[in-house]
Amino acid sequence: MKTYLLEREQWVPKPIDEVFAFFSRPENLQVLTPDWLDFRIVEAPQTLAPGALIRYRLRWHFLPIRWTTEITEWNPPHRFVDRELSGPYALWNHEHSFAAAQAGTQAGTMMRDRVSYALPLGPLGQLAHAISVKREVESIFDFRAKAMKRLFP
Repeated sequence: MKTYLLEREQWVPKPIDEVFAFFSRPENLQVLTPDWLDFRIVEAPQTLAPGALIRYRLRWHFLPIRWTTEITEWNPPHRFVDRELSGPYALWNHEHSFAAAQAGTQAGTMMRDRVSYALPLGPLGQLAHAISVKREVESIFDFRAKAMKRLFP
């Protein structure tokens, strides 16, 4: 199974506790996801913790997809990890990390995402990654960066 890696980092001009609190509310994931995915949370706990399950539904090229992730690590306000239990990927492991950081004289938070993922179907999955999936995963995180700039100016 070929594994891919996406890494992003973004500085946000808000304190780490505020940024982490935003990410710790599952309902906020919807505002960070592009409309073309028709992303909806089906079920999520009020409070995240290790073992918490979040169930989503979305559409990818008109195909309905159900996706379940589990919070496998939870270390507020510095880090959490979600991992796919069922869904479109053969592997999806998303590490979110947050650190207090300065940008010039302004205090804020450096957010980092590290996503390890793999597609099913062997060579067909690799071809799909080369043709469109890589670009689509990147565009989802591009949208997220723009949304964070809008939400935390």
